[in-house]
Amino acid sequence: MSRVVMLTLLAVPLLFSLSQPAVAQQTGELSYRDESVMPAGMIGQRIQSLIATFNSGDPGQVRRFLEEECTAEFRDYAPMEEHFSVFASIKRQWGGIDFHSIRSYDPPRPDETVVILKDHNLGAWRAFTLRFGNSAEQLISGISFNDARTPSNVSAPPLTEAGFVQAVNTLVERACSKDVLSGTVLVARGDDVLLTHACGEASKRFHVPINVDTRFNLGSMNKMFTSTAIMQLVEQGVVSVDEPIGTYVDTTWLPREVTDKITIHHLLTHMSGLGSYFNDLYWRTSRLEFRELDDYKPLVRMEELAFEPGTEYAYSNTGMFLLGVVLESATGENYFDYIRKHIYAPAGMSNSDSYDMDRPVENLAIGYHPDADSEFGWENNIYLHVVRGGPAGGGFSTVGDLHRFAQALLAGKLVSQESLDRMWTDHSGEGYGYGFGLSMSPNGRVVGHGGGFPGINANLQLYLDRGYVVAVMSNYSDGALPISRQIATYLMRVPTGDD
Repeated sequence: MSRVVMLTLLAVPLLFSLSQPAVAQQTGELSYRDESVMPAGMIGQRIQSLIATFNSGDPGQVRRFLEEECTAEFRDYAPMEEHFSVFASIKRQWGGIDFHSIRSYDPPRPDETVVILKDHNLGAWRAFTLRFGNSAEQLISGISFNDARTPSNVSAPPLTEAGFVQAVNTLVERACSKDVLSGTVLVARGDDVLLTHACGEASKRFHVPINVDTRFNLGSMNKMFTSTAIMQLVEQGVVSVDEPIGTYVDTTWLPREVTDKITIHHLLTHMSGLGSYFNDLYWRTSRLEFRELDDYKPLVRMEELAFEPGTEYAYSNTGMFLLGVVLESATGENYFDYIRKHIYAPAGMSNSDSYDMDRPVENLAIGYHPDADSEFGWENNIYLHVVRGGPAGGGFSTVGDLHRFAQALLAGKLVSQESLDRMWTDHSGEGYGYGFGLSMSPNGRVVGHGGGFPGINANLQLYLDRGYVVAVMSNYSDGALPISRQIATYLMRVPTGDD
């Protein structure tokens, strides 16, 4: 698979996307209604054609659909190869789909048609969110692929906790049998582990099976460890979140006129205006060049501010990485040594670290991404990702260690409750605190983080109001997050009295 196509799947075009619950499912939305009737006329025909095209999995049918039933603007937004790749990626994750309903909202959304579907792989609710052009032909001018809440015309009976655990077990076994999950799952309530499950292969080359202690790449989940470490330094009075990073990040990294504008708070909240060090130079350079934090200077020096720090939110790998530079400068310790001593050790995370990928680390999963051009059907990610993770992501852990990290946080072993409250406050209004994602749902307050890259997908969710912890890790690109989301829908059906 070409780098251009791979990046398209990561960055996702606006008109044609696989996304988190957005249009079809918005947190806090008060009213929606589903009618299981296909629209009459051309709009209904377009919807049926899209479903048939999706279910076919045939690039020829995708091409015909795009050429005959979509606007030129939509079709030309990306090369045809990238359209094929997006269709194929979602088809692999969902399997087939069946029409269920058309969803309407209060207040209405006149520019969008939301089609609710049920997928074949997980039995999960999905959605096509469609926009149509103004011509009489009703050509499709935009498509988004989303998760969806349970339709209003479907009854979801309550579950006991035991029934919830059984539903999760059935879901995971189904995902494993269809090879959309290769990885591990843990569900716990407090210290009590209710379920663990492992399936798939840590190495397809040698057919090494995954077990519950297999180490998986975390992707961006390292950001939780980095932000926690920074808050330890804040508690000790070593740093202040309101300090400009120029105090710690010298001009070999970025010009003073940039670092004087950015505070530690801006880095923690993704409001710095910085972007990502996964830039063109990164892709042109051997991964062996990037092992210690100082090795990343050539990548970071290229950064320019996209906006005035503090005025906007934009997810930034470079910003989180620079928190590691702050830590090293403020403490005089190597970032990796600090995290081992002050995060992993007190939490009991003996199977976690930013391992060097060119070392024979035991029980470590290699990441895989589907590749239609390969005779094996897969591409491993060894030459795509970093040789060693760091402050912004790329380390390794297990579901058991992630549970231990969650419990250590909640028990006050890593930082105080006051710091947790600060870390778990939405400072930007974008559902992000200090290194943790935040949300409100029918399950109450949820904090955690996910990670994704070709061959990497992991997610940790702490259900603060209900006492549950869910960790899902996979060495497939889209293996973990769909499972985590479906588990959340099952948990909604457990009355709080059964917690």
